[in-house]
Amino acid sequence: MNWQLRTTTLRIESMPALMGIVNVTPDSFSDGGKWNDPARATDHALQLVADGARILDIGGESTRPYSEPVGAEEEIRRVIPVIKRIVSQTTTPVSIDTSKAAVARAALDAGAQIINDVTGLTGDSEMLHVARDSGAGVCAMHMQGTPQTMQDNPHYENVVEDIYQYLEQRQRLLLDAGIELGKICLDPGIGFGKSHLHNIELVANCGRFLDLGCPILVGHSRKGFIGHLLGDKTVDRDAGTLAVTLLLAQQGIPVIRLHEIARSYQAIKVDHEIRNF
Repeated sequence: MNWQLRTTTLRIESMPALMGIVNVTPDSFSDGGKWNDPARATDHALQLVADGARILDIGGESTRPYSEPVGAEEEIRRVIPVIKRIVSQTTTPVSIDTSKAAVARAALDAGAQIINDVTGLTGDSEMLHVARDSGAGVCAMHMQGTPQTMQDNPHYENVVEDIYQYLEQRQRLLLDAGIELGKICLDPGIGFGKSHLHNIELVANCGRFLDLGCPILVGHSRKGFIGHLLGDKTVDRDAGTLAVTLLLAQQGIPVIRLHEIARSYQAIKVDHEIRNF
């Protein structure tokens, strides 16, 4: 499964493409405040590439539960210097993690290749136009509610099938808007309006979403359901994240979004080599 981006194609072959997270925010749930300085953020991004990342996802607004929204001007101020530095130093595709059309447009002008929108391109009426006119790769995610409300008693009749139907509808809408199928990636939205049990069921059944016929992105890294499974919400979640990463890779998920890349890349590589021995 290949993913056509703005000016290049991400070729996804036998191993998933790992997307490295670079949060340029003061309040993200895992690494808020660590990469606010553009030089430090760029160094971190380049290290993720050296560790095996094939995409870099830059975000200037936290979407953790109950987070406060950020204005477009502030979001642009945070991300654009970082994107410009990164694209001048690596050919690794950059993704802009935003739901605002103005931020997406500025990021694409600065060299980004992908729009990664947690609202499924519903949060800003201009986003569909920006995505279509720019030719960017697009990732549309499922979220029940908003970051301010999504964890207030989320409910589904059947979480896997309900989200499958939503993503199928979003895919159809994107196609109707003039965005090519090869540009589209879909994300079931682990942790976005889901209980711990919903997240576990989604992880166990993520392979179902491959029937949608386009790349699937999953972002489970360090999320609360991992602490729930370990019985300690304060525990370091990297080992648990790695276990889920392997489960996703074994299901054939093409794109996996992670804070830490090196150990995940190594584990997937070893698992892949042994399975294909």
